[in-house]
Amino acid sequence: MLPEPEKPTVATHWGTYRARWEGGRLTALDPVAEDPDPSPIANSMIDALDNPSRILRPAVRRSFLEKGHVAGGAGRGAEPFVEVSWEEALDLAAAELDRVRKEHGNSAIYGGSYGWASAGRFHHAQSQIHRFLNTIGGYTRSVQNYSYAAADAIVPHVLGDKRGLVSRHTTWDVIARESGLIVMFGGAPRKNAQVSSGGIARHIVSEAIATAQRNGAEIVSVSPIRDDTVGDPAPEWLPIRPTSDVALMLGLAHTLAVEGLTNRAFLDRYTTGYDRFEAYLFGRHDGTPKDADWAASQTDIPAETIRGLARRMAATRTFIMMAWSLQRADHGEQPYFMAITLAAMLGQIGLPGGGFGFGYASVNGIGNDVPEMSWPSLPQGNNAVADFIPVARIADMLLGPGEAYDFNGERRRYPDIRLVYWAGGNPFHHHQDLNRLRRAWQRPETIIVHESWWNPLARHADIVFPATTALERNDIAAASRDRFISASHRIAEPAGEARDDFAIFAGLAARLGVEEAFTDGRDEEGWLRHLYGIARQRGSEAGLDLPDFETFWRAGLCLFPAPAKDSNLLDDFRDEPEANPLPTPSGRIELFSETIAGFGYDDCPGHAAWLEPREWLGSPAAARFPLHLLSNQPKTRLHSQYDSGSHSRAHKLHGREPIRMHPDDAAARGIADGDIVRVFNARGACLSAVRLSDTLRPGVVQLSTGAWYDPLDPGAPDSLDKHGNPNVLTRDEGTSRLGQGPSAQSCLVEVERFEGEVPEITAFDPPAFAAHPSSGATKKHG
Repeated sequence: MLPEPEKPTVATHWGTYRARWEGGRLTALDPVAEDPDPSPIANSMIDALDNPSRILRPAVRRSFLEKGHVAGGAGRGAEPFVEVSWEEALDLAAAELDRVRKEHGNSAIYGGSYGWASAGRFHHAQSQIHRFLNTIGGYTRSVQNYSYAAADAIVPHVLGDKRGLVSRHTTWDVIARESGLIVMFGGAPRKNAQVSSGGIARHIVSEAIATAQRNGAEIVSVSPIRDDTVGDPAPEWLPIRPTSDVALMLGLAHTLAVEGLTNRAFLDRYTTGYDRFEAYLFGRHDGTPKDADWAASQTDIPAETIRGLARRMAATRTFIMMAWSLQRADHGEQPYFMAITLAAMLGQIGLPGGGFGFGYASVNGIGNDVPEMSWPSLPQGNNAVADFIPVARIADMLLGPGEAYDFNGERRRYPDIRLVYWAGGNPFHHHQDLNRLRRAWQRPETIIVHESWWNPLARHADIVFPATTALERNDIAAASRDRFISASHRIAEPAGEARDDFAIFAGLAARLGVEEAFTDGRDEEGWLRHLYGIARQRGSEAGLDLPDFETFWRAGLCLFPAPAKDSNLLDDFRDEPEANPLPTPSGRIELFSETIAGFGYDDCPGHAAWLEPREWLGSPAAARFPLHLLSNQPKTRLHSQYDSGSHSRAHKLHGREPIRMHPDDAAARGIADGDIVRVFNARGACLSAVRLSDTLRPGVVQLSTGAWYDPLDPGAPDSLDKHGNPNVLTRDEGTSRLGQGPSAQSCLVEVERFEGEVPEITAFDPPAFAAHPSSGATKKHG
């Protein structure tokens, strides 16, 4: 029996909270006192427990229930559902899994999950689904993530591993204390830094930047959006043309080179391949020097501003920050390659407060000073299927089974997927070109989903299992980017017949003869005690004193002190490069990669380069669609989570996700603040409501991701989205053959006033329901 907590805690992706009751009713989630900058997203969690979009019982798409997989997928997203018993739903799902693995092999099962459904170490949907599928013989998996897939591919070729991208960053404390100039490509937005995948005890970005400014650091924000960066006073703003950051960095690099500001001693000792890059920089082969005047023509940043910034960067301790968003664009590998190259030319890599780092403020915790230890999580087991795809190529896989594609030096083929099983995440939020995805989504024979709400993923499934939320189950949260371990107490009863993912998979495992292998003989409490015991052991080895389980569970939150030693990226390599070589072929930073060059990719050469995007304001496509759309992280939710909740809905405009637009662009189109508009291009169209803002540079519009996809005609293949989901507009093409990441930020659109009757939003209504075929009753609606 779990001990009674003193004051229940809830651990989430956006913070740790204490539950408050009034009159026996859960009324609020109060941020823990230790958090200096809490997120308001938790305000949505309570009312979302029982809002109309909640899934209360297992449900099956009507034609699938009547005919099975032979019914085909054309009705997904449009057909009514039939509510069924848990026994019938589990029997049906188990039979489909068994059929597919026997008839087509386990590689025909795609295990979809994106890991953001829970901050807990046990009720982590991605771990749960992978563990289950591995116990029944394996599945086709995905690699990388939508956040930084292109960077995930390029950085290991340059540095040998992913340091500075996912781990071992120079800490904010060091930057705030030592940096004289911080140049932020893509800004450092507070809204992004309110979330983190493993949970949060303290939000750190606002106080870190404030400390740096008090210490005299200058901040330059290179972004098409002025308010993308925290700071008081506001940072210096360079309103760059979207996706032209590589051109700007080349102009900076050329200035360093021609004015004798390059640190040749650093380049000679710590890098390889600079001469190959310099030949490109000076235009020795293509006849185009990448100087400040050339860069100005690509970026709309004046040449003298570029030259002046290069001189400032060379004259003081400079830190180059780059947001994850920059690599979610055509040729997204290049900004990261170029940032490392520019930092190497300055020669400050490994010095306190100098060098580079990626993802600061893209999520909370990057740059946090944390102990070196690995928190335990639910073991996923071994996957007997070797096949995988890059995560952003799911539509390609479903539309082209057997087709060949390139990925990071390999020539691969897409598997033939017959069954998609998804638990955690919403592809109708994070994937691009939703009209194309909908066509692809019709191809599998069976789609099984765990969801808490009738969001677009659930509506496009065949079998839907109602899953509990974080408030309805017990868990433990501990994040590699924070200094805490927290209990997440169950503070609400499951809505309707909802079950947690572990219980759902245990029921399927029992039917497939692998229950013991999946549960390992433990229930929820058994797993929590087991994982905490491992955490105590690892903590002791790292010098952290964790209390016994009962004490921990009652208190709810345990914070740890910062390590005594500063963390500074690549300092050991700089101090002794021969004793601490990088895991690259040369042992050095590879500014020219023979490995990449050997792949022969025309869209990713062996050195950093400017490769003109297929869609940007300098391309021919801009004549037809003259506005650059940036689809960034919203302020009011995490991705699409809790879009149906009160906090997200309170910030919509006329019930729709607002699009920000410069007043000059709006006036040229006869658009006023608050107008309903149609945003469109050749891929699709959506409705939105305009908020005028001079914090965007002209020619740029900004529509945050995460509004639940709400087609006007669910049965039409290219329907207008009523709600403002930008991914009906974005490109579903890989960043390059190296990374195959998403290229959402390379997107051009046009905006016009919407004329005619404005359709109602139905995204948060439950779908239509039909009576069970065996009942003989008439159709009903939920």
